Amino acid sequence: MAPPSKRRPGYDRKAQYGLFASYVIAIVGALVGLLLLAISIVDPTGFSALRSAGAEITRPVASNLRALVVGIGNFDEAVAAYINAGSQNAALRRQVEANRTRLIEADAIRQENSRLKRLLRLTESDTGVAAAGHLISSTSTSAARLARLDVGHAQGVQPGMPVRAPEGLVGRVIRSGPHTADVLLLIDEGNVVPVRRTSDNIPGISSGRGDGTVEIRALNTERNPFRPGDVVVTSGIGGLYRPNIPVAVVARLEGDKAIAIPLANPSRVELVVVQTPFRPVEAARESAAQAQAADTGAP
Repeated sequence: MAPPSKRRPGYDRKAQYGLFASYVIAIVGALVGLLLLAISIVDPTGFSALRSAGAEITRPVASNLRALVVGIGNFDEAVAAYINAGSQNAALRRQVEANRTRLIEADAIRQENSRLKRLLRLTESDTGVAAAGHLISSTSTSAARLARLDVGHAQGVQPGMPVRAPEGLVGRVIRSGPHTADVLLLIDEGNVVPVRRTSDNIPGISSGRGDGTVEIRALNTERNPFRPGDVVVTSGIGGLYRPNIPVAVVARLEGDKAIAIPLANPSRVELVVVQTPFRPVEAARESAAQAQAADTGAP
């Protein structure tokens, strides 16, 4: 049997010293505890003074330990909040996007309701409405400036009928299919409309320029009477277009003509009505009949 390895010098002595010190500390602690217990029984007042003195002595240490515990707790809360911040931010972003979508939808519905109300007022006040529909497309590069309606002769739409929106005149129908119709826009070079200035009824002729504007030329005047800001409407002369339909507003002058911007922009207009051609004689008869009926009904 191999002899045990030789231990380092002083190993047993160090172990003995450590064991002895632990015994001494335990015995001293027990004696101090017994002494304090005896003092608390024999002299409670003195023990209270000792306890107060001990509390004062250990107060800095206790305060520092308390601050350390609170700091560790706050650090844990900060770490948890930082970890949860990502998910909370993602949830808030989703909520903001959802609210933004709802606001866009609400604004679109409000605009649609406003357009429908204007169209309803127009159809109620105009006795010559043949049909109502939508502009579903328009051309900007072809030789003729055209737009397409989603109503046709099945709904009573025929070539030659004027087309207008609540904002103003759009053009006239040149072709009609079963459920679609082509409209020659006001801005086309081949579209000529009799107009008048609203402020003083000066007559003129509006013709398209093919670039999104129209030119206004005055009749029976040697000089150009128009000024920027003037509003022109249909005059009703020559039939076809009913009077007082808004047409355009003058933007600038070029010699003997005025360049105006149509009030009904085809790129923004959606809801329109198709009117029956205006007949001045028939309109006069209707007005006379209405006046006679009003006089008959009056007491």
